[in-house]
Amino acid sequence: MADRDDQILALLDKQAITEVLTKYFRSVDRGDVETLRSCYLPGATEDHGGLWEGPAEQYVESIAASVTHPKSLTSHVLSNVLIELDGDVAEVESYATTFARVKSEGERFDCFVGARIVDRMERRDGTWGIAHRQLLWEWNLDVPSNETWVRGYLTPDVTRMRHGAKFPDDPVFRH
Repeated sequence: MADRDDQILALLDKQAITEVLTKYFRSVDRGDVETLRSCYLPGATEDHGGLWEGPAEQYVESIAASVTHPKSLTSHVLSNVLIELDGDVAEVESYATTFARVKSEGERFDCFVGARIVDRMERRDGTWGIAHRQLLWEWNLDVPSNETWVRGYLTPDVTRMRHGAKFPDDPVFRH
């Protein structure tokens, strides 16, 4: 029975870790800086693929204005989560596919990125969080922005369409 109990506890830990990863991406997409900050443990570090390296708290501050900007449009998709547990420490590898609508030098374009994230997560005071994160870039595709909703196949009345919003206006924050 002890084996079964250990397996159940491991599954619960893996689910808690996966929820931290999922909350991280949702907080970036929705501009919820406090939840983003809470995904990291005190003293955590961030290595964002050569673009940022240092204390995670400073990383969050460096991106806060861009993720909360009302015209910021991103969508992060988490997949391929592998978790190796060792007591209160976990080595985690996950994949991220990201969409961002960007304007640079007067041109709007859509940016698709594939990346892997290698995290060291720790359980402190019964709660899992990110102790160290390393992002690794895998691929990128930039295309001109031409939002036609499946090349015109869908012809929605854009005045009636509901879109996601930033914190606290998105429906996910109403509960």
